[in-house]
Amino acid sequence: MTICPKDGPRPGGPMLTPMNDDDLLRYSRHILLDDLGVEGQERIAASHALVLGAGGLGSPVALYLASAGVGRITLVDDDTVDLTNLQRQIAHTQARVGQRKVESAREAMLQINPQARVDTVPRRADAALLDALVAQATVAVDCSDNFATRHALNAACVRHGVPLVSGAAIRFDGQVSVFDPRPQADGEPGPCYACLFPPDAAVEEVRCAVMGVFSPLVGIVGSLQAAEALKLMAATGRSLAGRLMLIEALDMDIHTIRIPRNPQCPVCGAHANPAQAHAETIAFTSCATPRGA
Repeated sequence: MTICPKDGPRPGGPMLTPMNDDDLLRYSRHILLDDLGVEGQERIAASHALVLGAGGLGSPVALYLASAGVGRITLVDDDTVDLTNLQRQIAHTQARVGQRKVESAREAMLQINPQARVDTVPRRADAALLDALVAQATVAVDCSDNFATRHALNAACVRHGVPLVSGAAIRFDGQVSVFDPRPQADGEPGPCYACLFPPDAAVEEVRCAVMGVFSPLVGIVGSLQAAEALKLMAATGRSLAGRLMLIEALDMDIHTIRIPRNPQCPVCGAHANPAQAHAETIAFTSCATPRGA
């Protein structure tokens, strides 16, 4: 694993590099968008995305970020490709069963965009590693498979002021949100992941290996995560910060609910004791498939 110096855009002065003719052609359909254009694409190219997880959600996230021209992508996952993954994890193939997921995904990303810079970290992410990786990132995308990792990533994002794009899926149910610690339209930071799911809340994690998951659902959720990440990097549009999108794919019912910031949040609030009011607001979902399941 190599951690390079920060080189992505941050609020207040992104370092933009003009595109060459090949770039202008490759990304022409983005450039045609009035709300993105050349400057938005250059911001994407100057960005560094941290993607935690290379499975069901991480696959479409990684592929779309690479195809969209993100300047640097760091992919973190300690798992290997299993036959049961292939029903939904579209970055992997049967020929790559047994291979590290980060290397399999990197191969798929480079087949789409040979110019993509993809750093791979084949390790289980702990708090220290996440702190080091988030410090280098423009945006973090959470495609992980357990509560402890999600909370460690959230804490690192709050500490370093990096927006976090979170997604989850199980059975026919999916969730997507953005947790942005930077000042929002009202001048206040947005809520963090711990505002919605307090670290000490009693929540039972459910796993795809036990409950199952509808394969296109992870593509829907992962694509939405990629869209939110790209908007943040391009500094365009309105993100899902302060809102939770809920997707029920069996009836294709999609709606959003507001997430208030918890002033007593143990991670982003002013007090040490977490409020429990949000713990029962919405059920947690996670496509968390154990290795070899």
